[in-house]
Amino acid sequence: MTLTQADLEKRLWRAADILRGQIDAADYKNYIFSLLFLKRLSDRFGEEVEEAVARGVPRSTALHDADEHEFFVPESARWPAIVADSRPQTGETLNAASYEIEDANAPRLNGVLTGTNWNDETKLGSPANRERIVRSLLNHFGELDLSDANLRPDGEAGPSNVLGDAYEFLVGRFADQSGRKGGEDYTPRGVVRLIVELLHPTEGMRICDPLAGSGGMLIYAAQYLVEQGGDQRNLVLHGQERNLGTLAIAKLNLLLHGLRAARLEAGDVIAEPRLLDPDGRLISYDRVIANPPFSEKDWGREIAAGDAHRRFARYGVLPPKSKGDFAFLLHMLAVTAAGGMTGVVMPNGVLSRGNSEAKIRRGLVEDDLFEVIVGLPPKLFRNTQIPVTILVLNKNKPPERRGKVLFVDANREGCFREERARNFLDPEHVRRIAAAGHAFEDKKRFAHVAELAEIEANDWNLSVHRYVDDNATPDVPDIGDALASLRAAEAARDTASERMHGLLTRLGYAQ
Repeated sequence: MTLTQADLEKRLWRAADILRGQIDAADYKNYIFSLLFLKRLSDRFGEEVEEAVARGVPRSTALHDADEHEFFVPESARWPAIVADSRPQTGETLNAASYEIEDANAPRLNGVLTGTNWNDETKLGSPANRERIVRSLLNHFGELDLSDANLRPDGEAGPSNVLGDAYEFLVGRFADQSGRKGGEDYTPRGVVRLIVELLHPTEGMRICDPLAGSGGMLIYAAQYLVEQGGDQRNLVLHGQERNLGTLAIAKLNLLLHGLRAARLEAGDVIAEPRLLDPDGRLISYDRVIANPPFSEKDWGREIAAGDAHRRFARYGVLPPKSKGDFAFLLHMLAVTAAGGMTGVVMPNGVLSRGNSEAKIRRGLVEDDLFEVIVGLPPKLFRNTQIPVTILVLNKNKPPERRGKVLFVDANREGCFREERARNFLDPEHVRRIAAAGHAFEDKKRFAHVAELAEIEANDWNLSVHRYVDDNATPDVPDIGDALASLRAAEAARDTASERMHGLLTRLGYAQ
């Protein structure tokens, strides 16, 4: 039977049950995702062998020639060999298999598997406990057929997203289970969808997430293109991530979604931007999208003053040492092409804070870079209760939008789903907010197009509530209609009074 996404999600979540109570919830994903990918590589390798044999390739060649495979899996690293290995610690077998696979597929798989240590006693406990956990996981994943044929619904052409989408499901579930530590690299999918739809990427574009996290923004950019009838192979996807464990997760995520040509680099994007051309210059992109850490302290201001790429002092001041929001935004603008757009989610403080941030904000407004500002509700993110904002900046606004900024207040009824602990942007909410961004027109108590002169009159403050009326006062009726309604009510009152008087008279109560 074809393995559906729902079935796979349930089976993968059951793998977490094996680890629950044994290790920290924040570490679940490293073990489960690594084993998921090992099984996937092995099953797909076996499938490719049979496909090659069907084409007339000798079986011995199909089993040992790397040219017959997208990813070559050495014999000792294939699933049957791992399960049959006689070493007393199966964790050693998995570690060895991980190194062999990465070495055979360097540099494409560098760091994807070896970041997980299957013999780590600090996480998995004593040798006996480690062996029990690892064997239980092997037995669990051994029941799954992760070949293409078993993941693609009958008659469906092209690559399947079943595995990748199940992976995304787990990333979100693990973030829910493990709080800030497990969810720090996870942006709610509704927020991601909204930014991508506001940026509207098209075929042939170069897209970058300089703070890639688990890769969700790059993945949805590709999925959005497919939904619009495009081919995701005609996108260039680049990203950078400083957390090596998260980087490995992102690489896995992109691979499982079929985005094998994506380039992800390791390193701190402020201190050491790694997405450079052969001459050492920053690569520029048509769309730059990110969810930077909110108001990060010690973001690298001491480095910024001497930045070789001149990213941070564009407006004569540096962002404050204790808040890195504008530092990340200025980097994003530095790598946005002349005709490109930037989309970023940030805390509301960037819209109104003073001192150096006010100077930078004024400079961005005067350069006419802001195009759309969307105020979102609080409690969208797992690790913060604060409301956030989406900023869309455009280096090549259409003529009719120049000198103007659209403000959208999405922190109101009908724009999100409210639950006790969290709020959510569902697809219908994303469509409504994105439609307002694309329409770029006034809509009472929801959206307002402000001229730059109006923003200057507000002392360059970009807080959405200053531009969108949030007082739900009732509409004032026409005076003539109101008087007519009053006269009709008075006539009805008089008629009722006469009927009551008649009834009282017949009952003998009339005065």
